[in-house]
Amino acid sequence: MPMSLAQLTVLTASLLMQSAVMFLMIRRNLRNAYPLFFTFLSLNTLAVILCTAVYHFAIGQYFFIYWTLSTVVMLFGFGVLYEVFVNLLKPYSALIDLGKMLFVWAALFLLLAGFLTALVTSGSQANKMRVAIDLCDRCVHLMTCGSMLLLILFEKRLNFSWRNSGMCIALGLGMSSAIDLMVSYGQNRYPALNSELALLNGIAFLGILVFWALRLMGTDLVPATSSSSPSRLILQRWNEALIGYRYGDLALAHNHIESFLPGVEQTVDRVLARKMVQ
Repeated sequence: MPMSLAQLTVLTASLLMQSAVMFLMIRRNLRNAYPLFFTFLSLNTLAVILCTAVYHFAIGQYFFIYWTLSTVVMLFGFGVLYEVFVNLLKPYSALIDLGKMLFVWAALFLLLAGFLTALVTSGSQANKMRVAIDLCDRCVHLMTCGSMLLLILFEKRLNFSWRNSGMCIALGLGMSSAIDLMVSYGQNRYPALNSELALLNGIAFLGILVFWALRLMGTDLVPATSSSSPSRLILQRWNEALIGYRYGDLALAHNHIESFLPGVEQTVDRVLARKMVQ
């Protein structure tokens, strides 16, 4: 089915805007700070071009090309979440170490969920692969939406600035994931509106690209730390508690094994104790 004029216009505009965002990242030296996000945009641009070409000139290979590229883009999207997390929490080394562990476990959970889903899905191998990838993709979207809600609800509490490039990237990814999930639900519920909803999703992503371009052109502020805040941040208290407990390193240094839950309980006690003293 050939693309309509509206679809072709949105597709072309999206490719141009993604190129503009990448150009701004290079110009403002943000490519080194967010290499995974830059690669994510590059792969997304390449995926759109390849899928469009394969759809029109080699429709028989479209299924495998589409889902392979979707898997690669999804993996880099998950990596962008971690990259934004690390950049926003640069002053808090202990929290970054804890976050690394959580992201590793999340990645393992996604792989296990995808494998089990493919295992119990009936049909051909291609159908099993499609269902597994789709499940993992939705899980990554949900995680991205959760990160966006966390930043929106606790932006003042965490003392982050919306003018920071990391916050800009996280907010755009969160909005894109939320819209993509709603469009996916609508397409499953109302198959007759598949083309219209896909066009709506493309327009929404184009708007997010414009948002990224405008924000990346602005002044980039470094996230504030507790030293510049009138009150101690909760992140600072958690970071100090984790450093005080020497999470992970202490167990290795003394060659003894402690269960994970008691360690977490001790960390929580330290945080609450520090808060009560204040």
